[in-house]
Order: sequence, then C-alpha cells, then structure tokens
Amino acid sequence: MDVGADEFEQSLPLLQELVLDADFVGLDIEFTGLRSNLTGPQQISLFDLPSEWYLKTRQSVQQFTICQIGLSVFSSIERESNKYVAHSCNFFLFPTTFGILDSEFSFQASSVQFLNHYGFNYNKFLKNGIPYMNEEQEKKIKHNILCGNWKVRSSPDKDQIKVVIDEVTRWLDLAEEGEWMTLPGITGFQAFEVELVLRQALPNIWTVLKEEGVIVKKVSKQHRWYLDNTSCDRVSCWREKILFSAKGFSVFFQMLVKAQKPLVGHNMMMDLLHLHEKFYRPLPESYDQFKQNIHSLFPVIIDTKNVTKDIWKEMNFPRVSNLSEVYEVLNSDLNPTKNSEPEIIHSHECEKYVETKYPHEAAYDAFLCGSVLLKVAHLLLERVHGIDPIPESTFPQYLDVLAPYVNQVNLIRAGVPKINFSGPDYPSIRPPILILSVSKWPGVNEQQVYREFQNLCKFDVRRLTRSQFLLLTNKFKDVRSTLKEYRSHPTLQVSLYRYWKHSPNINCLLQVCGIVTTWALLAFILGRSGP
Repeated sequence: MDVGADEFEQSLPLLQELVLDADFVGLDIEFTGLRSNLTGPQQISLFDLPSEWYLKTRQSVQQFTICQIGLSVFSSIERESNKYVAHSCNFFLFPTTFGILDSEFSFQASSVQFLNHYGFNYNKFLKNGIPYMNEEQEKKIKHNILCGNWKVRSSPDKDQIKVVIDEVTRWLDLAEEGEWMTLPGITGFQAFEVELVLRQALPNIWTVLKEEGVIVKKVSKQHRWYLDNTSCDRVSCWREKILFSAKGFSVFFQMLVKAQKPLVGHNMMMDLLHLHEKFYRPLPESYDQFKQNIHSLFPVIIDTKNVTKDIWKEMNFPRVSNLSEVYEVLNSDLNPTKNSEPEIIHSHECEKYVETKYPHEAAYDAFLCGSVLLKVAHLLLERVHGIDPIPESTFPQYLDVLAPYVNQVNLIRAGVPKINFSGPDYPSIRPPILILSVSKWPGVNEQQVYREFQNLCKFDVRRLTRSQFLLLTNKFKDVRSTLKEYRSHPTLQVSLYRYWKHSPNINCLLQVCGIVTTWALLAFILGRSGP
C-alpha cells in the first residue's frame, strides 16, 4: 500500500490499530543521499572509533533527507499455529513547508540514479509527500501558531493565497449574505492555512473545510463575531488541527514509539540516525547521548544483518551481498528448517508482493527484513532443541533465542563491527594494523599507497609520519598475504604495528626520557668528581 499526504490522515486509525496488535515491525528507509563527499581526516574509515564514525556520519544525515519509509507490521494469527500476516506500507515523505519551516536538503546523483533504476516514484515524493518535523521544529511552529505570530513563507503558498484572496474578494463584491462559494483543489494543512489567512483578512466571511474543498460563506460582521466565539470550528481549535496536519508522519512516529514494539531492519544504522534527526530531535554531538536516546525510543532493536553474519558462517550458506539474496537463500532448500518454519502471508492491501519482487521499494524491503528475522529465529530455535521436536513456536520464544543479537546494530565501516545500544560497545575484532615504512619514494601520499596495494587487497590508509603509513583491512587473509608478498620488498617494508614500538608520541617520549636520563647521569658523575 502506497500512502502519500492525501491518504495519510485517513489511514492513521488503521495504522495505529495494526501497530498495537503487532508482534514486531519491519523497517526500511530510502534517502536522497547516503554519504557526504568527505575527504582527508573526515573520510569514514576502519580506523574510526564508533564515536568518530558517528560524528562524521552525523554530517551526512543532516545534509540528506528521507524520501520513503517502508513499514511491514507482522502479527501472529490467532488460532493459527506459527502463522503470521504482514501489513506492508510505503510512506512517501517530504519535509514540512509551513510558516517558519522551510528545510534545505541535498540530492546525491548516485542515489537518485539507484532509486530511479528500481522505479522510485519521484512525483509522489515531491508532489504528495507526507510532511514531518522533529520535536524542536514542532515547538517553534507551535509557539508561532498559538501566538498568532506566523507567516506564509514559501513562494508557491504566497502566490496561491494571493490568488485565493483576490478571487474571494471579487466574489464578495457581488455576493449576498448567506451565499457561498467553493475553492477546489486545496487539501491538507495548506487548506487550514488558507482558511486562517482568509478569516484574518476578511471580517465578513466564514469558512468550512469539506471534501470538495474550502467553502467560503458571506456573513454579517455580527454573525462572524458569534461564530468566532462559539463555533467548535473557531480559530483556537483550528490551530491545533493545523499543527496536527503539519506534523504529518511525526504523529505516526510517536504512535510507533509509544507502542514499544521490536523494530527490525537490515544494516539499519543509517535508518536509526535519520529517525532520530527527522522525527525526534536533532542528532546530539554526544555519541553516548545518541545511543541512550535511541534505546529509550526503541528498547528492542534487531538488525538482521548482524544476525545473519553469524548464521552464515555456521551453516556454510553461499555468499550473499544484499537483503534479497539473504531472503532467497533462507527461502530455498538450502535452509534445513524450510519445511517447518513460520508461514507468512501478505495482507490483501499488499498482494502485489505475493508474485512480484520489488527490490529497494521500502515496504518490500521491510517485509524481507521481517521474513528473514522469523526464518533465522526458527533456525536458531531448532538448533537449541537439536533432534528433539520443537513445541509450537511463538514469537516470545523467537525473541529468547535472538537475545544475543538484540540491540546490536551492524556498522559497515568502522573500528568495531557493531554498536551496542543497550550497553558499552564490544572491543574491536578487526585484523591487526600493519605499518608501512617507505624509502626512496619522496612525497608519497595516502592515495598513492592505496593504489600500490589495491590489486592485492583493499586497505584503509592513514599517514603516521612522513615516510610511514598505517594499513587496516577487515579481512585477516589480506594481512597474511600482504606480509608474505612484501617480505623482501626493497623500498616498502610492511610489518605488524606495535603501539609502544611505532607510535611517534611514544618515540618522542622515549627520546625526552633518554635526554633527561643522560643529563641526570652526567650531573651525577660531575658532582661526584668535584672537590
């Protein structure tokens, strides 16, 4: 089911009911871009601690925006053994443009091409995207709306409202009291905005919002005063309605947070960053504060990328590179529990997913996330029971066997492979760092070093001194092959990096200590040889 601004408010009650009855919610998000073109020390690398990775990635999240959120709500079916129904929805989003809010965001050409290749509907995103805002933006706009200190800022809205006022003013000159006119084609919170402007500008009209548009009725000033002070549709009520409409998807986000259902994604770190920035609060500078905030919003997070990495090693499944391939392997005869795993059906609104694949459509990928979770959880549960028959499986049982993976979110490129949202991060299990000592290559830089090794393996390179560089990879075999290949190289010496041996700071400290010791010894000798 595709949901834009026109359909969103009508679908909210159903969405709330689905979430409250759910066992868990699958999530996937598409963005206008993923990474800023950071260079030098700001470039993300395997050398980064989680806090360093966070601060660098935070810049990208603030630069780009969400264009589509996919949710797949999984619920077990009553009186049906191990059977689930998935309600999947695509939400097209566009930042709120109202009053003082007028966001700026960037597009990354590669991301646009990627989504376009998979048939993304940019018209729905740009023309009918659901508005949203975070709590800080909500406070600002709420203050301005409730105090009456708001203005129409965007040029299209200004032009539209000017045309509307001119049209209504001409009609008023000829209309009699009690007559009315319709302003068609004005919907959403822009309709409330138009009504407020008209009521403020024209003291002898009253407005009502209906399905066909904004209805304008000519009334006497006395009747207008009466309506302003007694109608349930008076301005004070409107302002709350405007705020509700302007918040858009953020209303549903707050419902999702309140429901406290397990949130499931695949490689979902960027998703969590954007959820925090766009719907909760601007990302804090503190990495630890970010972790605390996410854990309070979603106490149970499961990243299927993190789960499947372990399972793949144990089961000797074929190598996969994306979520769709993970799903295909688990859905094939290679999965020893295929015949006993949970049955998953689509709700009638999402029957297009039954026969056809829609990779990188957010709701479809969210459905894959949830399906992979159930399949992997069942595999883990069977491994626990061994040859004993499994009793009727329930989702709480699946959560029990998934406990080691809860709140562990995969990091694609950093000094640690995952982030722990419910406690301290685990120490790095990356391969050891190599140190490269260069001779007879004046002016060498990181890019040249990278190109030197790229045919053998891919290293992240960081300069240590003028002639020394640190090399780091995420594959142990690359370390072994590089040490072997460059064992006797005449100008490039590669060895394991030892902090106490190779760190310039330690070397400097040792040199200072040596000098101090020498002077102390000399003073001692000279002192003893004196008269």
